[in-house]
Amino acid sequence: MRFVENPVGKKIAMSVTGFLLLAFLFIHLIGNSTIYLGPDGINTYAKGLHSLPPVVWTFRIVMLIIFALHIYFGIKVTLENRQAKPNGYAISKNINSTLSSRTMIWTGLIVLAFVVYHLLHFTLQVTQPHFITSKNLDYLGRPDVFKMIVLSFQRIGITLIYAIGLLSLMLHLTHGIQSLMQTVGLNNERFMPKFRLFGLIIAVFLLVAYLSIPTVVLTGVLKA
Repeated sequence: MRFVENPVGKKIAMSVTGFLLLAFLFIHLIGNSTIYLGPDGINTYAKGLHSLPPVVWTFRIVMLIIFALHIYFGIKVTLENRQAKPNGYAISKNINSTLSSRTMIWTGLIVLAFVVYHLLHFTLQVTQPHFITSKNLDYLGRPDVFKMIVLSFQRIGITLIYAIGLLSLMLHLTHGIQSLMQTVGLNNERFMPKFRLFGLIIAVFLLVAYLSIPTVVLTGVLKA
């Protein structure tokens, strides 16, 4: 416990949880991408995933705990950094800071709100009760996840919520990946520009990949 009570320990804990969440984003993206295989693709994937409820819910709970810890340490580190630096220093600090670094706490809170909405929308299925998959089966009697996703993203309001959430995630990751590199000691002047570029590439890739699904639905490329 003493380890995570000191500033370095908190940063390491935040970096480790951040790395695990980043890994989850790629795993989740692979599953989501089965929608491009059509109804059979994502409905087969969803049925196989939910045929093991204990495994799925254990994984969800673990990820929620990791997410909660990341938020906790993120807020603690932000507040401690602000208390440790005099007000005048913030003026000179902003000269070299970036938009993503200055808005980390705010983009993090927006991502938190977005995750809550996403869970209510697709996991618990309470925001759109008429799209509940258990009441809408495909031709093989499987929960029609494909139809739920397509009908949801055909609504501009829902797509806009996801766009805002994903843009906030991109900004958060842009600086977050760079901070992770610094925390593990890879912060020399030679490599930091490359790490900044690496973080930006990863963040933009995830933005485009995730946002492509509501985009192809809204533009009519994917139809239920």
